[in-house]
Amino acid sequence: MTLGREQIEALVPQRGAMCLLDRVVSWDDAAIVCASESHRRPDNPLRARGRLHAVAGIEYAAQAVALHGALAARRGRPIGPGVLASLREVELLAERLDLVESELLASAEALVVEQRHMLYAFRVEGDGRVLLTGRAAIALVAGTDA
Repeated sequence: MTLGREQIEALVPQRGAMCLLDRVVSWDDAAIVCASESHRRPDNPLRARGRLHAVAGIEYAAQAVALHGALAARRGRPIGPGVLASLREVELLAERLDLVESELLASAEALVVEQRHMLYAFRVEGDGRVLLTGRAAIALVAGTDA
């Protein structure tokens, strides 16, 4: 099952230009891969002084994580809203994302899924190479709108 931008916007809290993902390439209960060309758009809200630093790739990965959680919840896995609690072992392997000519691929793999938190490994790739990697801890917030 592939999803486009409209379906993604319906599942994640980001809207308009802030929704950075264009489509889901693949996903299952363990992982997701999303594609995007928003790194080349002049209206990308993460640009600073006309440039998109590689650290912005963390937001691409975080949106992939949020989308994976939303899709898992639709499949019946009891996952509520969450917030990004921490990042670990983030490695920036490029300086800028706006110089990447290919689409970006943001992938996230669920390492731990428990009642109150989740841990994901993530990576962003483009132009045939890894641009950044890391791990994200997500705190699940029961009974509130995160």
